[in-house]
Amino acid sequence: MSTDTTVSPLRQRMIEDMRARKLGPHSQRSHIHSCRRFAAFLKRSPDTATADDVRRFQLHLVEAGLGISNRNRIMTGVKFLFRVTLRRHDLAAEIFHLKEEQKLPLILSPNEAELLLAKAGSFRDGVMLSLGYGCGLRAGEIVRLKDGDIDSAQMIIRIVQSKGRKDRHVMLPPELLVLLRQWWKVRPKRFDAGVPVGERWLFPGRQGQHLTTRQLSRLFHEAAAAAGITKRVSLHSLRHSFATELLEAGTDIRYIQAVLGHSKLDTTSRYTRVAPGRIAAIDSPLKRLGAEQRRLKKKRRSRKAA
Repeated sequence: MSTDTTVSPLRQRMIEDMRARKLGPHSQRSHIHSCRRFAAFLKRSPDTATADDVRRFQLHLVEAGLGISNRNRIMTGVKFLFRVTLRRHDLAAEIFHLKEEQKLPLILSPNEAELLLAKAGSFRDGVMLSLGYGCGLRAGEIVRLKDGDIDSAQMIIRIVQSKGRKDRHVMLPPELLVLLRQWWKVRPKRFDAGVPVGERWLFPGRQGQHLTTRQLSRLFHEAAAAAGITKRVSLHSLRHSFATELLEAGTDIRYIQAVLGHSKLDTTSRYTRVAPGRIAAIDSPLKRLGAEQRRLKKKRRSRKAA
């Protein structure tokens, strides 16, 4: 696999293997970048690699100070090359993944979320951020919404072929429907010509494409700064906050799992560790200890009085 801009036969085979397995564009770019990094380390084609080369490369990544997630991502791409394209299962078996740190997601309080939405840079920005907080949508799901995805008759939003190539439905709050109808009246329409009704981007960007997730992330951080929020939150924090609010409101966790589009309940269950309302409401043993002390004092006073 060449490390320059030319496409070597090995890289072309790997690209074809990824396309055949319908890997997304982001995954394809990541795998190619990982294998180019491995080739640069070897200073020769990866199809000549040995088990010792794989061991030294993994050690090199650790010594280079890469985080666990980045290190695992790179080795996932290299493993695809060995396992699928080169059919070198012996080398694929040499690759190990490190257990990633389990960090609690940062969430916004209801007051912080309300202030952030109020500080959105434009009406469009406020609608997009409201979709993140009010419906728990991912950034890519927000920017890829089309007019046909909004079902006001059933009060749902259809999320089409999102993460894991899955469809799902999320609720459409009445307040959000009002905002969407207002936005539809003023949204740019210069690229609507020739596009069938139901296929038009809700948030169009340049040259007939939808707005990018990078643009959406930037406007989130601008709104957070304007709201004076100093937490190290990201756009995805709106989704975390959405899930936490539903949990604290008593929504069944399996419904939350369905709305978020999680394949495993374990993924949704992590929100039970960050729901501040539920955690704060847990009785501490100190409370029972205090009650027991008061009971004993009352019993001693009764004995003295007798």
